[in-house]
Amino acid sequence: MNVLYPLKFNPIYLEKIWGGQNVKSLLHKDFGKLMNCGEMWLLSGVEGQNSIVSNGNFEGDELNDLVETFMGDLVGDNVFDRYGETFPLLIKVIDPLTWLSVQVHPDDEIAKMIGLENGKTEMWYVMHADKDAELVTGFNREVTKAEVEKLIYEKKISQVLNYEKVKDGDVFFIPARRIHSLGPGCMVAEIQQTSDTTYRVYDWDRLDQHGMYRELHIPQSLFTLNYKHEDSYRTEYERDKKDATVKMVECAYFTTNFINLEKGMTLAKDYSELDSFVILMSVGGRFTLKYDGGEEIVNIGECILIPNVINKVEINGLDDCKILETYIV
Repeated sequence: MNVLYPLKFNPIYLEKIWGGQNVKSLLHKDFGKLMNCGEMWLLSGVEGQNSIVSNGNFEGDELNDLVETFMGDLVGDNVFDRYGETFPLLIKVIDPLTWLSVQVHPDDEIAKMIGLENGKTEMWYVMHADKDAELVTGFNREVTKAEVEKLIYEKKISQVLNYEKVKDGDVFFIPARRIHSLGPGCMVAEIQQTSDTTYRVYDWDRLDQHGMYRELHIPQSLFTLNYKHEDSYRTEYERDKKDATVKMVECAYFTTNFINLEKGMTLAKDYSELDSFVILMSVGGRFTLKYDGGEEIVNIGECILIPNVINKVEINGLDDCKILETYIV
């Protein structure tokens, strides 16, 4: 049997009605004949959109097939026990030219009620923000289900949405059931549970290419939404700390840390205490990942999957680089 090594994957490009061109212009990725690329999936175990390995002996193999074959050696024994043969996280870049729909995702409990495997908790790291770029997360005050329903049908839901001005490096944790949307010029890295279930609450009265309104999911949304108001929706972290690992987001579904590495610096990592895979995603600059057996270059807008059986690696900054490090505890 072939030996596991850090895996890279072919990106999956998705056309979206609200998509932009930053995947090509800023990340230098060729999304082919698509008019606009709204999403670039870097690592996916979603059925029908399974990531394909692009490097080494497993080139051409599907991610979930490798999970089935290597089980805990790839993802960790605890992770395999919890999630089985489906890779549990979806890593993507989202690039909106116009507003995404105002939307919400179910949590695990609701997902299982309707026959889905799991819900969708996620986080956003802002890779690039145009001047005055905004996003929506949560409500700007306490609301009730009846009030929200009335505002949706009156097309006034925006009155109770919490808008946030954003800049590069901002982080927002979006637990399942929280209303949210991304605005124009706000390109984010998204780390989420493996799920593609989205309920549209409101779509800005937008028409598609056929002159039709896109489907809304109002009953599902009203059942799913968390109507509570939070004092703050931002995730604070030590974004200026150099050459170290900084805790960013920790939840039941993933832990994500931030690594701000100066050009020419090397950071040694020992993952022997983890019972999990590790994903390293470049959200700025390039780095090399050295391991016993070789090395791989990771460019901005790319990620690499370190199997559970690989404990010690070195991360070397080819540029000043910013890295998201993600695993499951």
